[in-house]
Amino acid sequence: MSEAVTTPTHCPYCALQCGMSLSPKAGSVEVVDRTDFPVNRGALCGKGRTAPAVLSSRVRLTEPLVRCPDTGALKPATWEEALSAVADGLRRTRADHGADAVGVFGGGGLTNEKAYALGKFARLVLATSQIDYNGRFCMSSAAAAHHRAFGLDRGLPFPLEDIPRTGCVILVGSNLAETMPPALRYLTELKENGGKLIVVDPRRTRTAEHADLHLAPRPGTDLALALGLLHLVVAEGRTDEEFIRERTEGWEAARAGAMSHWPELVERITGVPVPLLRDAMRMFCDAETGMVLTARGPEQQSKGTDTVGAWINLCLATGRAGRPLSGYGCLTGQGNGQGGREHGQKADQLPGYRKLDDPAARAHVAKVWGVAPESLPGPGRSAYELLDALGRDVRSLLLMGSNPVVSAPRAAHVEERLRSLDFLAVADVVLSETAELADVVLPVTQWAEETGTTTNLEGRVLLRQRALTPPPGVRSDLEVLHSLAGLLGWEKGFPTDPEEVFGELRRASAGGPADYSGISYRRIREENGVFWPCPEVVEPSEAAAELADGGPAAPADVARVAGVHPGTPRLFLDRFATPDGRARFVGVVHREAAEETDAEYPIVLTTGRVVSQYQSGAQTRRVDELNAAAPGSFVELHPRLADRLGVADGERVAVVSRRGRSVVPARITATIRPDTVFMPFHWPGEGRANTLTNPALDPISRMPEFKVCAVRLESVEPTG
Repeated sequence: MSEAVTTPTHCPYCALQCGMSLSPKAGSVEVVDRTDFPVNRGALCGKGRTAPAVLSSRVRLTEPLVRCPDTGALKPATWEEALSAVADGLRRTRADHGADAVGVFGGGGLTNEKAYALGKFARLVLATSQIDYNGRFCMSSAAAAHHRAFGLDRGLPFPLEDIPRTGCVILVGSNLAETMPPALRYLTELKENGGKLIVVDPRRTRTAEHADLHLAPRPGTDLALALGLLHLVVAEGRTDEEFIRERTEGWEAARAGAMSHWPELVERITGVPVPLLRDAMRMFCDAETGMVLTARGPEQQSKGTDTVGAWINLCLATGRAGRPLSGYGCLTGQGNGQGGREHGQKADQLPGYRKLDDPAARAHVAKVWGVAPESLPGPGRSAYELLDALGRDVRSLLLMGSNPVVSAPRAAHVEERLRSLDFLAVADVVLSETAELADVVLPVTQWAEETGTTTNLEGRVLLRQRALTPPPGVRSDLEVLHSLAGLLGWEKGFPTDPEEVFGELRRASAGGPADYSGISYRRIREENGVFWPCPEVVEPSEAAAELADGGPAAPADVARVAGVHPGTPRLFLDRFATPDGRARFVGVVHREAAEETDAEYPIVLTTGRVVSQYQSGAQTRRVDELNAAAPGSFVELHPRLADRLGVADGERVAVVSRRGRSVVPARITATIRPDTVFMPFHWPGEGRANTLTNPALDPISRMPEFKVCAVRLESVEPTG
């Protein structure tokens, strides 16, 4: 194998965006270790290693499909026929019902260039406010809390390499060993270095097995747990008064909220014994540095923003934020979940993480786009609210890179809403369950067949590079948007070259919170990624003055003197991104989940991922090796609960909520709380977990409450 023909790139799946190289092999590519990329250092999970399998014409789309009016079946069509049908469908809806009757739904797997172009297409060509994306289901609560406390949202405000060097990590609602296997090394290295690991999860997962202390709260009670820990911090005099005084605002309200959650009350709410609460508080406070990392567990709740805010309060009260090797961070899930919301897919945002209702932001982006600021529509509906409006207020939908039939909460209802549309167009690499409902399906290129940037969970902007020529019948999403824009009257403004699109994105983001203006494809290649914010230039005199203040010059310092910004791996060390530079405590108190258990639905359901499948499974379920490891859905329950219900291991059971019924095999294990059951959400059909989940929304982030709902289990008569 010649090294000269390998192409360095990144995995198409989770937000680690692990480095890999691709080498041609029999019309496809094979994965080659890439040890130079610091995030994974050559390690890959099974999903990354088998990613080329989805490039096969056996499993992917290779020609457009249009629904036949006579038979109702999807039939092959030419690109000209398919694009004309999409343009006609969108145009007809707009003419009959107005611009906001046309919706756009994007995905957290789209590259920055695609996300940017999709948002621009919605707001300029379609003139609709109705655009959002499935990243709303990922880390929107953490984003809202991060912005509220610090003035800026970036998943991790420090690089992953800092995690093994801190003194203690509290990992809340994350099973890294299965969701991001190569990242587990950061926790094992933490322990090898003498650091402590506390894992908060209602299940004793493979990740929790590595913990020095495992806390297993009842799902939906993470807010009370965080408040209880802060109560103990105050009660034992472990607050950092100097940090609170010098670098924060709002402490009294946060303190009052915590003091109303005494340990015994928190034990009653969460089920976590008081001695373990004290152990956790002391373990965190005894370390000189510490971090709290959250994932979907505390975030996918109807109070997710306040829950994350309570964990941030714990960091601020102990001086573990805005300092080296300390802070709060969110473990982003989707491959480009970070970049996807920074550049215009989200209902309330413009490129550069600018707010759509900010006049200055509108003026800046409108100037880049060459339009009047007042022509830009205002904020629209959030993801679930948009899906819920389909077939009523929103009559046609253009969907790219998402599969809400499987991934959305109350999924049967969402499927019904999709079926009720006047017109649905889907661009995807495979015929997903959502694409099967479409009037037009457009086959688009995949990660190995296109070039584009993504932004990983650290805020490191990366470059995926094309390693393979796509099949003749496949076009890129950028080509699709270019063609549709032309058919709808916009001959210019939608280039197909990703580097040209990125150049415009840089200008649109310049001066915004997520400033990419100093990042280029060349720099990303040379530097193994660049951390935002990265303005285009640094004033040389300013940089030289900083350099003269002391110490030998590091390469980044030399770059600054030369007028090149080095990027920002670590945020908030000097000041937070608020107007006065001070972080904000938020006064919060515990409140119940939107749907608590009762006599009819006495068990709590929580959902999550397994190691061999990814998100809605639209791609991974087409890989034989991954299906062999994880062939289908199941429900995990404790032996005591199984005995009480008379359920045997492997027996098919019905899990029933107020929204529907799923039938799956039982998997009996002592690693879950007796009052809780768990289902993975990767499968459609009768095992679809999201048939059951609750779409109750967080009032700030509009995140649905995936992680807690009330269910009952019923026996199922054997089939056959």
